[in-house]
Amino acid sequence: MTSKLIKTYRTGTHRTISPQETLNKIIPLLPAMGITRLANVTGLDDIGIPVFTACRPNAKAISVSQGKGVSIEAAKASAAMEAIETYHAENIDLPTRFCSYNELVKSHSIVNLDQLPKMDVIAFDPDSRRLWIEAHFLQSSQTTYIPYDLVHCDFTLPLPPGSGCFQLSTNGLASGNTREEAASHALCELIERDALTLRSLLSESQHAQLKVDLTTIKDPHIDELIRKIEEADVMVSVWNITSDIGIPTFSATIINKNESQHRQLYPMNGSGTHPDKHVAIMRAITEAVQTRLTFISGSRDDASLSMYKAKQNIEHQRRIRDQLMHMPAYVDFNNIKSWNHDTIEEDLALLIHKLEQQNLPCPMMVDLTKAEFDIPVVRVVASGLEGIHDVPAYVYGQRARDFAEKQKNIQKKDTAL
Repeated sequence: MTSKLIKTYRTGTHRTISPQETLNKIIPLLPAMGITRLANVTGLDDIGIPVFTACRPNAKAISVSQGKGVSIEAAKASAAMEAIETYHAENIDLPTRFCSYNELVKSHSIVNLDQLPKMDVIAFDPDSRRLWIEAHFLQSSQTTYIPYDLVHCDFTLPLPPGSGCFQLSTNGLASGNTREEAASHALCELIERDALTLRSLLSESQHAQLKVDLTTIKDPHIDELIRKIEEADVMVSVWNITSDIGIPTFSATIINKNESQHRQLYPMNGSGTHPDKHVAIMRAITEAVQTRLTFISGSRDDASLSMYKAKQNIEHQRRIRDQLMHMPAYVDFNNIKSWNHDTIEEDLALLIHKLEQQNLPCPMMVDLTKAEFDIPVVRVVASGLEGIHDVPAYVYGQRARDFAEKQKNIQKKDTAL
């Protein structure tokens, strides 16, 4: 890790340098990573919040990455950095071990496999050989081995032996201007995905109680985002889905105010997590806008035709308007706890501390930074947190099962009353 660096950019995100400074560094390096184009797709929608795509035709995962922000420079840097981090995870040049669990555990530390996000494609076999990679515990010199599945993004077939036990995704993969910045962003994403999984286990009535009253927000940057959306005749609603971890986390939904058979634009969701609640809610709102523009542009190679048709379904859109958007709001934004630190290191220390308070293990990191580019890229793995729940074959972990049981008991008590 580097020495402490003060945050110098705080508009919609917290960074050690401005988006333009980031772009000045990375743009000359893009061709070497196969990134052929940074496209401004903002004008394909009516909203006007900046969204960019980064094209990488020979990618081993998806070939188009997205980025959003409150400015053109921020969105452009966001898209480029997402493509950069995925490139790094597709082309890992760190040493790995190819052996069985029972072979490796005799002489090396291995993470508790029961606490990792799993899939039920194949059963884990402790005697079967698979790839492992060494990870470092954050804020510690200790190391442990973790399944390679949780680190790489080379999704070309055939996948490495043993694939199908642990979730393959980009969750916890992040880049930044410093390793601390990248690690903090990655950990926020892991906490966000965990919160989304827990939220999915709530009843409709429980979820309704989490809706944020947007009139209680007095931040000019957030107000400007909401104004742009509403001036485009689009509705926006936000829910406070902060989990027991306590780091501000929001989900946002946008949908056209008026039904149209001729222009069935996509209702979309976004989510965001950050110690500063203002950054977290802006991430959720801008991600919803970004996702809608991704569908409008038709650029994602992992989006199926059935997914487009489902989002365009008029009855589906009516349910969203009636059941979500028109419902009253209960949460005062001012009452949500928030942190506004001077350094990224303080953010990272808070995130780790909040996990410890819930008896969750210290997160682990694999540094994927390549010397030839010197762009910090990391993969963070946080044992005990839930993975991405709305993908095929995901197996809910202990944390989700405990949460579901707790909600079931709460509902029983409410029914009894």
